[in-house]
Amino acid sequence: MSTQTPNIPSRGPLSIWRAPEISMRFWPVFLRNLLVWRKLAIPSLVGNIAEPLMWLVAFGYGMGALVGEITVNGQTVPYILFLASGSICMSAMQAASFEALYSAFSRMHVQKTWDGIMNAPVSLDNVVLAEMLWAAFKSLFTVTAILGVMLALGISHSPKLLVAWPILLGVGVTFSCIALIFNALAKGYDFFTYYFTLFLTPMMFLSGVFFPLEQLPPVVRVIADWLPLSNAVALVRPLFMDAWPENALHHLLVLATYTVVAFWVALALTRKRFAK
Repeated sequence: MSTQTPNIPSRGPLSIWRAPEISMRFWPVFLRNLLVWRKLAIPSLVGNIAEPLMWLVAFGYGMGALVGEITVNGQTVPYILFLASGSICMSAMQAASFEALYSAFSRMHVQKTWDGIMNAPVSLDNVVLAEMLWAAFKSLFTVTAILGVMLALGISHSPKLLVAWPILLGVGVTFSCIALIFNALAKGYDFFTYYFTLFLTPMMFLSGVFFPLEQLPPVVRVIADWLPLSNAVALVRPLFMDAWPENALHHLLVLATYTVVAFWVALALTRKRFAK
């Protein structure tokens, strides 16, 4: 009597687009990055806040002397206040992007730190999550330092700036997720030049950081309204003026959508890269 082995369907390779497999094992990776950064904290902070402060001083006091005051949502404010409320969002964007690109790429590709971490029972998904949260958390240090300088200069003393602080953390999360997409695609550091030149720099000038969006042509204005930096500025700027943002839920949903989609894409592309 012959016996037959039942046909058991074999499972194919897991899809790179499967849901994130997240656990608390991301936390040691986050702490590892924090402990390493502590050795270079002062030079890192100086480097991250120097450029935004130069923008603020050069344009805020230089151009501000020519522009004088500017009207925003029916409220007339000094140009330096208008600029400061936009440049703080730009600072969060740049600090998070830099960490999620250059530093994360060094750990992933050059130093092979990620490979060493994954020899322990830590999945790639948790490593990517830790890198995203670390980039956002590090941007918060930069934002806090710049906010301190703005308060010292008397640019704004609105108590609503306390609400701006967690929003700026969320801005860092959004842009760290977007940056991790390009980190997964990069073959070398030169690749990041395209991201900064073709994506971040145009967004800086189309998101109401330096001038009101109302001055843009209608077609460009439609595009600008859906940029993540535009929605961040729309949330933070009124808080600098001691007012609550209009359509806050809309702006938060736009940022949340960018965050979720970008993280999912970044995770899928990173899985694909490590599967090779």
